[in-house]
Amino acid sequence: MISLPLFSLLTDVTVLAQHGSTDVPITGLTLDSREAGPGVAFGALRGTATDGHKFIDSVVAQGGAAVVCEELPAVLSPATTYVLVENSAAALGHMAAAFYGHPSRQLRLVGITGTNGKTSCATLLHKLLRELGYHAGLLSTVQNQIDEEVIPATHTTPDAIRLNALLARMVAAGCTHACMEVSSHAVAQHRVTGLHFAGGVFTNLTHDHLDYHGTFDNYLKAKKGFFDALPKTAFALTNADDKRGPVMLQNTAARRETYSLRGAATFRAKLIGNEVHGLHLEIDGREILFRLIGVFNAYNLLAVYGAAVLLGEDPTEALTILSGLTTAPGRFEPVVSKKQGITGIVDYAHTPDALENVLQTLLEIRQPSQQIITVVGCGGNRDAAKRPIMANLAARLSNKVVLTADNPRFEDPNDILVQMQAGVTAPDAAKVRTIADRREAIKTAVELAGAHDIVLVAGKGHENYQEIRGVKAPFDDKLILTEIFSELNK
Repeated sequence: MISLPLFSLLTDVTVLAQHGSTDVPITGLTLDSREAGPGVAFGALRGTATDGHKFIDSVVAQGGAAVVCEELPAVLSPATTYVLVENSAAALGHMAAAFYGHPSRQLRLVGITGTNGKTSCATLLHKLLRELGYHAGLLSTVQNQIDEEVIPATHTTPDAIRLNALLARMVAAGCTHACMEVSSHAVAQHRVTGLHFAGGVFTNLTHDHLDYHGTFDNYLKAKKGFFDALPKTAFALTNADDKRGPVMLQNTAARRETYSLRGAATFRAKLIGNEVHGLHLEIDGREILFRLIGVFNAYNLLAVYGAAVLLGEDPTEALTILSGLTTAPGRFEPVVSKKQGITGIVDYAHTPDALENVLQTLLEIRQPSQQIITVVGCGGNRDAAKRPIMANLAARLSNKVVLTADNPRFEDPNDILVQMQAGVTAPDAAKVRTIADRREAIKTAVELAGAHDIVLVAGKGHENYQEIRGVKAPFDDKLILTEIFSELNK
């Protein structure tokens, strides 16, 4: 069991005031007041749903050893040490890193941020490093991994305590490298504060998470904040073809590098072919065939290649390995009906940009006789502004569309569908059907498909549940699509 004096955890924390001794043993950290007790330091965080400061008295009553807070309670207990800080979340980030022995300093940790492509890039880089012979960890939306050990993921980026605990497990398992998605929420909420990164990668920035950040500018600042915090020993690799790409490098102390399919950059690629069997790219003068499909994957491959080279890997060996890799589950994942020859594609595309990328890719690789039938919905209690945009894109770029529920959460799915339908223009209205039941929507899309057509099921990707009124019921797009194909094959 870890036991460290409180003062040793506060080395990198700016303490505004303290009440009580910091020479007390700390055996655990928590953000949940219910987990507080003897030896445990509690971080009172101000969240979107609740304020941890409301539970300080409860923590004290349970025998909590220390409280880290932004506001002291009116009555202080002599049995508890109170540490007053400007930002509890930032303080807990530094404390968690210290408590677990600064595991990120013992790893070559690469963080990947952006609206789309984070999971694919993190997964590809992890696979590449493993193929190169390294022990490596992965922190992603789909799953966390320590080499081959899979640990279910609940958030894109875990809280600072769980994150450092996972990194410490990686170190203990002999990992030398780790790849992780860095969400905008994680930056804004200081979940990655206190971590030491060997490098950061920016993929792109489009309309997303405005329900949390409020404005696009705040969303941009959150992403940029990750690069602003990189040390000068790290690399900062950005997509030069995204108009916000150069912005990420403006204030970073890290080594500035770029990648591009269109112009001058540190790492350049030329698209030679984009077919149903894969991509044909020229990267830094080498022509390579890849198993992945689509221009968006060309960017992902180029970003991962650049990161690998900046980590010191041999360019030719990195490209050779990348040519044989596949991406993460639920990312442009095919399911084929052998009898009818229908190709199903399951993809996590849940933003306008991601959906457009997937549909444009399908338009580029399909045969003239193939129809594209798209099933898509929008999540509840999330950014509503993208709902009509998503429906408009699906209708414009598909031959037929079935609008359906995604994760409605606490919203009425029919209300969401009405908002989506508002984006469908008159010329495309005849293409669109609305079926709230997602399984029935997928079945209908398959029934609408002819031989060799393409059915895109977008929005949920790797998720194996559907969240309705606070309940997560089992639901897996890939499994459902496979079952429907099997029924048709009988």
